[in-house]
Formats: sequence, C-alpha cells, structure tokens
Amino acid sequence: MFCNRLNKTTLISAVKRTCGLPCAFALSNLSPLHFSTDTLSEVEQMVGNSDKHITRVLFCGPYFPASHQYTKEYLQKYPFIQVDDVPLAVVPDVISNYNICIVKNMRLTSNIISRATQMKLIMQFGVGLEGVDIDAATKYGIKVARIPGDATGNAASCAEMAIYLMLGLLRKQNEMQISIKQKRLGEPAGETLLGKTVFIMGFGNIGIDLAKRLRPFGVKIIATKRNWALHSEGSLQSNGFLIENGTNDNLVDEKGSHEDIYKFAGESDIVVCCLSMNKETVSLCSLLYFVYFGKISYWIALKWRCSVDLELAHLDKLPASTTNS
Repeated sequence: MFCNRLNKTTLISAVKRTCGLPCAFALSNLSPLHFSTDTLSEVEQMVGNSDKHITRVLFCGPYFPASHQYTKEYLQKYPFIQVDDVPLAVVPDVISNYNICIVKNMRLTSNIISRATQMKLIMQFGVGLEGVDIDAATKYGIKVARIPGDATGNAASCAEMAIYLMLGLLRKQNEMQISIKQKRLGEPAGETLLGKTVFIMGFGNIGIDLAKRLRPFGVKIIATKRNWALHSEGSLQSNGFLIENGTNDNLVDEKGSHEDIYKFAGESDIVVCCLSMNKETVSLCSLLYFVYFGKISYWIALKWRCSVDLELAHLDKLPASTTNS
C-alpha cells in the first residue's frame, strides 16, 4: 500500500538514520519516463562518477513519481545523498550500486536481493511490503522497513478513497458518464450508501479512519481483526475517541475475528479489504471472493497487489474497485 498523502520528512529521517552518514543530494539526470537501450549505461556512468562516500538511494520505477520528487526536494541541502529513480527493468542490474532501496511496486525477489551487495535498507514509500522477500533480506543482513499510515495521513487518505469508490460504484459513475455523453437524463438509477452494511475486513489504521468517516452516512459497520486487544490505546486516543478495551464500540456495530470473515461477508452489501497482504490473507481473500462472487454487492480492495483477480468483476455480476494505496 502506497502513501496517497505522507509526512514527507518521515522517509528522509529514515534514510539519514539508517546510513549514519552526512546527508546529501545529487540530482540524477535520468528520466524515469524515458527508457532506452542507453539507460543502463547512463545509470552506471552516474554511479561511477559519484564520490565513494555518497549514500545512494534507489527508487524503483517511474510510478508514484511524487515519492522520489518529494525526496529529492527535501534532500537538496545534503550534498552527499544521491537519489535516483530507475526503470524497473534496469533495477536488477544496478541494485548492487545502492545503499537504500525504495521498492514502490517492484518485486524484490531473493535473486534480486542477493545482488544488493551494498544495501543497508529496503523501504516502502507507504506500508505495503508484500512484494519484498523479507526472509531473503534478513538472510543478507538487510533491514526492511515501512512508513506507518496513522502518523502520516496515509490512512485518512486511503479511507477517503474508499468512500469515493463506494459512492462511485453505488451511483454507477461509469454508466452515468455514458448517459451524459448520450444525453440521456435520469439514468442509471443509483443507490444510496444509507442503510447499507459495510464490512471492514482488517480493522487497522485504515479501518479505523474509514469507520470514523462512514458513521455519518447511516451505515451498519461490521469489522474483523485478528486481536482487538492489540490496538494501540495511544493511536486511538490521538484521534479523539474514547477507549474501551483497545477499541471503540461507537465505531463498529459488530466486531469479529478472522474466523468470522465468511459469516460477515455473507451479511454485507459492501466489503472493504484492508488486510495486510501475506500468504495467509491472500489465500483467505481469494477463496472469500469466489465463494461469495455475485452475492456481495460491492468489493473494494485498498491494496497495491490485490489478493484476487478483480478484473473478473468487470466481466460479470460483481462491481469491484481497487486503489493503489
């Protein structure tokens, strides 16, 4: 899950703490949007001309350009950190030249990580690390980190995106655009969010912010979490809500554990998947999606790599939407 909104200094602080070097910046001349046969040689030349004491930060691929743009902007005063955004296809060939890797949507396999001989930190510009082979990174002594969503505004941003997707699906936004172009008034007839049952699958930071914003819409909120008692009292109190046993009954009408996921899905009009992606949750969500295919009215996945093939939803009965968060 990538940050839609981020405290920009958070990533910079992590870079500086990890390297333990005088922080710096050297602007790369490599454009992330223009890949040619000369790209690899450009990167190698850029690295080869750098001072040995420069800390090199690699951003994988051109997507989510604000990530490397913000980082470059905030590191301008530090002349000994070099920030490069490199095309995905080139990353395996140049990763050995870098000390820090911001993975974004790159899959860092064990083979690629084994080439990162100077790497100290693999980090996500957000929270989603499902594309990183963490066991391999641990084997090679590389730290893996993410940026929490509750302290940066990312959770709130993702929650707002979820509501936007809900309203768009309920009001049949795509069909409405077609009707407007064809000058047909009064169709399609959409639905209201009022009275719907929304199942928040995974009640973490995003789930909390989503529940807070859903309350005024008059919906029934049901949610599952592996262990409700593990919720940080501090994080909830910082949002201004009263605490009772680690959560707030005013936010959720019915709470359940992962064992209740299938039951809750069967009772829901809208399912919002906020689970962290791992082998267990991928299998669970895939099975859930196909078991209830056509029964759940709307499915929204707030994850970068969705655990199910949601493209099927556009070909059949179940409206669905994903967001790169």
